Amino acid sequence: METEVQSQPADVFLHPLSHPGAPGLCPEMLEVAEEASRAGDFNLAVEIYSSQLSDLQQPDRGLCLRKADSLARAGRISEALESYCTAASLGKLRPDELPVLVETIARSLRGKELGMPVALTGGGGGGGQDCSDEAEEDAALDLFSCRLCRCLLHEPTTVECGHTFCKRCLDQDSVKACVSCRHVWSPSDRLLNGRRVNVVLSGLLDKLFPAESKARKLWMEGEDLWRKQDLPEALDKYSAAVDLAPSSGSLLYQRAELNMEMKNFSQAVQDTSSLCRTKPFWTKAHCLKATALSKAGRHDEALQEYLLCVALKPDCNKVKLEAQKVLSELFSSVFENEEMPTPLPPLHGGLATRLIKPTALLTSLRPLTQKPGCSSQDSEFTVCKSAPVEDLSSSSCPLSSCQTEPASGEGSSKSLAHVLAALPPPPGGLKRKHSSDGPSAAFSPPSKLSRPDQLNSTQTAVVCGRRVFPAELLDSGDLECSLCMRLFYEPVATPCGHTFCLKCLERCLDHNPNCPLCKENLAEYLASRGYSKTLLMEEVLQRYLGDELAERKNIHEEEMKELSNLNQEMPIFVCTMAFPTIPCPLHVFEPRYRLMIRRAMETGTKQFGMCIADELKGFADFGCMLQVRDVKFFPDGRSVVDTIGVSRFKVLKHGQRDGYHTAKIEYLEDRKVEGEELAELLKLHDSVYEQANNWFTSLKDNMKTQILGHFGHLPSKDADPQASPDGPAWCWWLLAVLPLENRAQLTILSMTSFKDRLIAIRRVLIFVTRKRPR
Repeated sequence: METEVQSQPADVFLHPLSHPGAPGLCPEMLEVAEEASRAGDFNLAVEIYSSQLSDLQQPDRGLCLRKADSLARAGRISEALESYCTAASLGKLRPDELPVLVETIARSLRGKELGMPVALTGGGGGGGQDCSDEAEEDAALDLFSCRLCRCLLHEPTTVECGHTFCKRCLDQDSVKACVSCRHVWSPSDRLLNGRRVNVVLSGLLDKLFPAESKARKLWMEGEDLWRKQDLPEALDKYSAAVDLAPSSGSLLYQRAELNMEMKNFSQAVQDTSSLCRTKPFWTKAHCLKATALSKAGRHDEALQEYLLCVALKPDCNKVKLEAQKVLSELFSSVFENEEMPTPLPPLHGGLATRLIKPTALLTSLRPLTQKPGCSSQDSEFTVCKSAPVEDLSSSSCPLSSCQTEPASGEGSSKSLAHVLAALPPPPGGLKRKHSSDGPSAAFSPPSKLSRPDQLNSTQTAVVCGRRVFPAELLDSGDLECSLCMRLFYEPVATPCGHTFCLKCLERCLDHNPNCPLCKENLAEYLASRGYSKTLLMEEVLQRYLGDELAERKNIHEEEMKELSNLNQEMPIFVCTMAFPTIPCPLHVFEPRYRLMIRRAMETGTKQFGMCIADELKGFADFGCMLQVRDVKFFPDGRSVVDTIGVSRFKVLKHGQRDGYHTAKIEYLEDRKVEGEELAELLKLHDSVYEQANNWFTSLKDNMKTQILGHFGHLPSKDADPQASPDGPAWCWWLLAVLPLENRAQLTILSMTSFKDRLIAIRRVLIFVTRKRPR
């Protein structure tokens, strides 16, 4: 009955023994070996397993596998292969019996060849299944890349949050939120007819990257044909696109996938080999290459790629399993086919440029007779017996210094490590010798789109991530607002795809809810007020037209500073009477006042003047400053503005700006009195307040309800009626509710003598009391 030790950690899995009760097996010694494995003393475990095997009349398959795993963990790969072959001769090795061998080789590759931290996970469950390398794909992203497909923007479309993506990417039903800012798009923004191609950005991309833009168009056409299962035509489109943009990794990857679907495995191998040269750390590319090699029947080369995938992405269990499957088949073929096939030619344009003899690999898996320890045959992966497995990355036997040709007359012409020596070197100048390469050369990934030396000597290269374009191609005229004819400032894109300065668009929508260029109705856009700046356009302006943008910003700031100087140019709302401390709700519908209110909010003053009309001057010479407390916008552009009176002013000079009235003003303040005048003023103040209170109390209930609903209760008396430069609030409340004509109210508003104002109010109260019906 097979047994399995359950108490072992996942990284020290013990293979079940074939004959657990066989004579010669000592359970106590096996437990010691297990404890040694758990403690990391794999050499001791090897000695115990070897001793146990020597006492058996016939080798035990499970014990051979345990010994092989311990040898692999100790870094003694050649001896481990011998033990694995012994187990394979007793029964076909299953893929799930080879995780330790795969992980050990991958760990050595990761530490010695790739220069990465040696951190491989155990061969148990868990771990990631997605073998794509997002870090490698992100490295290719630049300013003009779509964050969804990670390629050059095709038919760039700006969404309501201000980010830009390919239109085709946005049309996918699964895309419901922005990947850049996590903003959840409204249903209308996800509809095809909700957003159009950004005209300015589309033209800019075609101008800066003509070849790649055309390649993207062919690529999209190829995808459509592929979806319709017109594979030959789709392949033609992809090939034409690759000719225009040969360094596009995603494009080459998709053509390789298409070749795989068409069973053009050799072409798929060529595409993936080129891709792995330009992106040596992209696990997804190596994985596809391994699959293509496996489909083409080149299993030994596929094993190289699978092992490299495991080294690059240790937590990808899917690739680990594939490597174990291929390795299992290779072990099996040792005992099924002893013929020497014709050597395979090197991959055309691939990374493995020297001849690879599959039979040499298979022969190397046969039992080896070398003594344990460091040897020339397995020096690529072997460390000294006393070296722990954690020190593999610091071993003095690097892969790059191995002997690639076997000694004459050896039966095992090459070891597994020799085949793995054909794996691609990492970037950064690491050199590797190959038997057919001649002198070793530093790895230098080609990239036709990222070589500034390809530009004319008279041109200045502008680098945007991995893309390069001549600086002369980018002109400020390409990024001008069609309304103000100046460089874009705070550019926003409309749903119809046109771009304007934010302030220019708002002013146009004040007059007409249609696009200024194509006349498409923007009522819904106006209602949502989704004026998010086009972030890509802003970044282009800041990065490549910084001086022009700074000048444009200075002009805007000067305009805002001028608008903020309320003494020199106060915006005037010509409507009705307003009084200090009294609420004044306004319904704004005229375009000129929409602009005025918006500017008051943008400058941060949140103030404007209120005056009544004057037939000769346009508006009266006195008015009240209003403070905006809240603004509510309606879908058609109208708004309700909640304001309250702040202070009185006198107009010194009338003016106009952009259709609305302005004025140079000075603020009014009451003259203060002292002594006997103050005592007389206080007596008058109390008398008039009492008179006002009696008048309000005597009103009919329905009238009082209306006044209370609009203006509130009569304010209480101030202890010091001269504390405010405009006098006590109850005077203005009373003046607002008394049935007076505007001209009479204006006369009292303009008074700077509190005493005169009290006398005027008293006369009005006497008049309205006498006229009131009994």
